[in-house]
Amino acid sequence: MKIIAACARYTTPDDLKSLQIANDADLAALAAEGAFDGVERIELQFPKFTDGRAFSQAVLLRRRHGFTGDLRATGDVLIDQLVQMARSGFTSAVLAEGVNAAAAERQFARFAGFYQGDALEPRPLFARQPSEATHDHREAA
Repeated sequence: MKIIAACARYTTPDDLKSLQIANDADLAALAAEGAFDGVERIELQFPKFTDGRAFSQAVLLRRRHGFTGDLRATGDVLIDQLVQMARSGFTSAVLAEGVNAAAAERQFARFAGFYQGDALEPRPLFARQPSEATHDHREAA
């Protein structure tokens, strides 16, 4: 997962088609309108750390709507949410103001792998090849 410090200026390149989705948006309606066609990055908002609707949106975008581009978490993104964000399908996150990016990246070293499947690797650990089972499928960086 790519970690972006709040103080870093992150901009979307002009040639990258990006979409920001409110956490109360109807994803099925957006998909029916073709809103995801050609989109390379979708930004999902965490207005406060106790509001987890963007987790559900990320899983739905990956599994039901087949989105394969960058899913970026924005808003009140805290260190202890990052591993679950990655497991839900997020590929990048902009940290909340005052959150240390180096400490955030260390969070991924604490959990080398998971028994259950997730949004990016739906197979549980026992169903993976032995070489896959010893290494997690996500890279921390």
